Amino acid sequence: MPPSSPSSSVQAAREALAARLREIRLDAGLTKRELAVRCGWSEAKSSRIENARTAPSDDDLRAWCRACETEEQAPALVAANRQADSMYVQWKRLQRTGLKQLQKANLPLFGRTRHFKVYCSNVVPGFLQTPGYATALLRAIATFRGLPDDVDDAVTARMDRSAIIRKSGRTFAILLEETVLRYRLGDAGVMAGQLGSLLSAMDLPSVSLGIIPASAERIMWPIESFTVFDDERVDHEPLSASVKITAPDEVVQYLKAFGELHRHAVYGAEARALILKAIEALH
Repeated sequence: MPPSSPSSSVQAAREALAARLREIRLDAGLTKRELAVRCGWSEAKSSRIENARTAPSDDDLRAWCRACETEEQAPALVAANRQADSMYVQWKRLQRTGLKQLQKANLPLFGRTRHFKVYCSNVVPGFLQTPGYATALLRAIATFRGLPDDVDDAVTARMDRSAIIRKSGRTFAILLEETVLRYRLGDAGVMAGQLGSLLSAMDLPSVSLGIIPASAERIMWPIESFTVFDDERVDHEPLSASVKITAPDEVVQYLKAFGELHRHAVYGAEARALILKAIEALH
């Protein structure tokens, strides 16, 4: 199971990097003191890095690899180190100016991405949200976090960003847990409009929408919602943070999870039936 919080994920990433550096040193047959001499720093620094008490710089990692004659490993270690620094960004910092700017923050990423994989276990993904649903969701977020009230502007920005789903040259593989169809954000009219919009989205040539039935016998449990960009980056958003993942070995885990979740999903007529059933339950 993954660490229990984004902050523990960061610490786990740093500890994994430290453990790998220790393995490299031991494989090279060096003591901490010998490595320190070769790197030109104190033995205490080697110890702090190996015990994940001091985060190494990119230059530290390159020096470590040179000292151990494993320079080919430096690029991967540098990438892992940078991810540990940037993977966790507190929502309070991201949202300090309100929700509108947050909607615009990823526009360059969305613009250059050609293949999206989206799994949602809690809400309809932003790509497919109606203005009414987005308003209910973003207003709830703004209220919960005590943010400036720019919900109307944020909804407009989200709708503008979501227009990308209708542009050519991109694909969207989207998986929803059936429970997402039942969670009410907004009144029955808002939910009916949102569910109807999902039916329409299924007709878009760029969209593959699968629903994972609540009754499905599973080998892959429901996990946090996430988006994969061109199989190279994963973003997921727990309550207190935004987590960005770029380390290839971790991205692969999410791709594997997406593949397993895809096996549980139904498509086409079966998916439509689940959406229609959710619409009927509103009355």
